[in-house]
Amino acid sequence: MKKQDRKSHRQTMNLGDLIMTVSSCSKNNRETVAAVVDLLESGRVLVNANGHMSRAHVTR
Repeated sequence: MKKQDRKSHRQTMNLGDLIMTVSSCSKNNRETVAAVVDLLESGRVLVNANGHMSRAHVTR
């Protein structure tokens, strides 16, 4: 079985940059919002608030 390399590139960007990056790969605004929400809720993207990393809580 082939071993998968897990890439972990830590990059600091603001929320606007994240949204623009995701929207460049999505079909429409709904898909962009869904993808950003998924990234935040899953913990794959962390929010930095005053130097403290925290998970984002998205309310609907």
